[in-house]
Amino acid sequence: MRAKLSSINDEAWTKEMLSSYQLRSPANEGPEASKFQAAEEKFDNKMLRNTNATGDFKLPGDFLKEVSLHDVRLLPNSMHWRAQQTNLEYLVMLDVDRLVWSFRKTAGLPTPGTPYGGWEDQKMELRGHFLGHYLSATAMAWASTRNETVKQKMDAVMSVLSECQKKIGTGYLSAFPSEFFDRLENLVYVWAPYYTIHKIMAGLLDQYTLANNGQALNITIWMADYFNTRVQNLIARSSLERHYQTLNDESGGMNDALYKLYGITKDPKHLKLAELFDKPCFLGLLAVKEDNIAGLHANTHIPLVCGVQNRYELTGDEQSMALPFFFWASFKKVLQAQFMFGNCQAMGTFFMDIINSSHSYATGGTSHQEFWTDPKRIATALSAETEESCTTYNMLKVSRYLFKWTKQVTYADYYERALTNGVLGIQRGTEPGVMIYMLPLSPGSSKAKSYHGWGDAFDSFWCCYGTGIESFAKLGDSIYFEQEGKGPGVYIIQYISSTFDWKAGQIVIHQNVDPVVSWDQNLRMALTFTSNKGPGVSSVLNLRIPFWANPNGGKATLNKDNLQIPSPDDRPQYASLQAIFYGPYLLAGYSQHDHEIKTGPVKSLSEWITPIPASYNAGLVTFSQKSGNSSLVLMKNQSVTIEPWPAAGTGGDANATFRLIGNDQRPINFTTVKNVISKQVMFEPFDFPGKLLMQQGNNDSLVIANNPGNSVFQVNAGLDGKPDTVSLESVSRKGCFVFSDVNLKAGAALKLNCQQPDDGFKQAASFVMQKGISQYHPISFLAKGSNRNYLLAPLLSFRDESYSVYFNITN
Repeated sequence: MRAKLSSINDEAWTKEMLSSYQLRSPANEGPEASKFQAAEEKFDNKMLRNTNATGDFKLPGDFLKEVSLHDVRLLPNSMHWRAQQTNLEYLVMLDVDRLVWSFRKTAGLPTPGTPYGGWEDQKMELRGHFLGHYLSATAMAWASTRNETVKQKMDAVMSVLSECQKKIGTGYLSAFPSEFFDRLENLVYVWAPYYTIHKIMAGLLDQYTLANNGQALNITIWMADYFNTRVQNLIARSSLERHYQTLNDESGGMNDALYKLYGITKDPKHLKLAELFDKPCFLGLLAVKEDNIAGLHANTHIPLVCGVQNRYELTGDEQSMALPFFFWASFKKVLQAQFMFGNCQAMGTFFMDIINSSHSYATGGTSHQEFWTDPKRIATALSAETEESCTTYNMLKVSRYLFKWTKQVTYADYYERALTNGVLGIQRGTEPGVMIYMLPLSPGSSKAKSYHGWGDAFDSFWCCYGTGIESFAKLGDSIYFEQEGKGPGVYIIQYISSTFDWKAGQIVIHQNVDPVVSWDQNLRMALTFTSNKGPGVSSVLNLRIPFWANPNGGKATLNKDNLQIPSPDDRPQYASLQAIFYGPYLLAGYSQHDHEIKTGPVKSLSEWITPIPASYNAGLVTFSQKSGNSSLVLMKNQSVTIEPWPAAGTGGDANATFRLIGNDQRPINFTTVKNVISKQVMFEPFDFPGKLLMQQGNNDSLVIANNPGNSVFQVNAGLDGKPDTVSLESVSRKGCFVFSDVNLKAGAALKLNCQQPDDGFKQAASFVMQKGISQYHPISFLAKGSNRNYLLAPLLSFRDESYSVYFNITN
């Protein structure tokens, strides 16, 4: 909506959309207003003076330490490495002049080239946010791969940003003018300017910490000086409340970036400025353990939690600031509460608990149309606009902090689930720069058919493009953690093929994980060690035992107490709505809309979910016919037709693939046309297991059904006499052949035709038989139901194909 407000030139529509927009606090109006103002006057100055942190806080010795991306390398046999490489290609593709175009324009410098489109277009008020992500992603990618082209690009960007900031001369740096903040401070609509500033500052700090760029730190400090002056002036000119009202807009993780800056500089003014971006009307609720997040914009608030978690690590959270604040309850009653902006560790834990128990999908993601909905009402929040990718990126940060502090496996399990299912599947295969905004979860979903669909490498630049390039640049993150102390230890919490140069332990750890397959239910991982130079060091190796490895089924604990694994919805009518996992992999079923599974009386899952063996790929075939310079394929849609060749990764390639089965129900391998000539076979649709290509009668259309008696064909040499073609003859109706159309046009229904063959008939009844254009994923299963069966594969493997993630499973 906010993108449309920036891009559509329709004054009437814009006025209507903004008619209900306000950044004001409810306490501005009604009988509570004077009470709020009196309290505000009393506490404004006190708050601005109170800072007890000394800057020398040290985390307890049993807390874990993140390892540097410089010391971790992914191995090429992992899907994580492939995703990292695809992302690396995208980072290299992007042009520096186009990325910094708006920054140069704002600074009054020459602007060679043209700006990028999408959310980086000149009409878009959020422009510049992606460059902040690009700074973070390139720093992470360089640390993870040492790619020199990435290094050259990020250094070039840094040089331009420094030039822009010096030209402006105030410390301000952005792709839009500072007047945007004038509007914000006057409570006039503008699209989230602090969000963009946060991304820029976070990217600069990543350039400093990961790429050792001192220039980046200097730019950040000057920016912080500018905004410190700006915020203090606003408070002095208006009030502290007015500053907080500017935070009712999406301000990203400004607190997080400023706490990170304080962690580097130890300058108290950076700490004080960070505290001013801790949003009390949200964090206060967490402090008093009040679950009232329904209706809030998810990605506005998750970064605030990351910020206070960062604050805890830097300050120990010893500051106890008693600050009155007001918040809405049921949109009518204004409540006053005092909170100790105290234990940020407990706040992070409480927040993670309410997300996991009440607002989390099977993927680990959260939000519906970017917002949190009613708690424990997931079933009615499944749509094409489910789960904004940005939220998963930020929830991974929340869980990482909690695991470092507690070593509780449940947080590592969550990280694995969200990374595997909520991150890895947002790339479109290995196409650089093609990602999604939302991950749809409704029955019959497709990643290509959400509101945004797949993005474009040079003309999208949505918020989720920014978090996406970061996520894929730091896939080496959170595999390993260090335990410092007299006896060093290392925790391996993710099973990803990689190496870790563990300097404290004076060894290099080589973790090699065999690819996971459906027909082998063991996760096989080999660890080998190479000694570094120096004397041996006694150390401890810790390996996570995932919840899915428990032979008695899934189990979760919190503070040693067993927790009931939540269902998608607490309403009884949705109790049968289930998602299916294989280890950490969320399985989706190929489906246009179906999601019903009636199992019949069974004693175990293995009776109705069975693995598809690798050998089945050898029996997959596709039939095509030549039409001029193009090819048409036999495809299963509502009926069986001849259609244009489908693009890779679309639902069409699944619809154009069939599995060969002998009339004795045994699978048949296809190696060459010769090895299937004269065999009697049946054809099972790839994405509709258990159904068969069925003949009805002379000149009747072929259908997909489950009547084996009318589904047997003999594969003959092509009637057109060509060496690479076959003709499919009915076994029950000799002399009758599968026939497309004499004029060979797309959309023609396939029929069984028994007429005397002439040249036109021979051509229409001859097909090129080749290897299936779809193949079974190594993790593929057959889920049997009484009405239909489903082909299951990991959600991350789907591109444009339609799928269902949640099934209504009854017996």
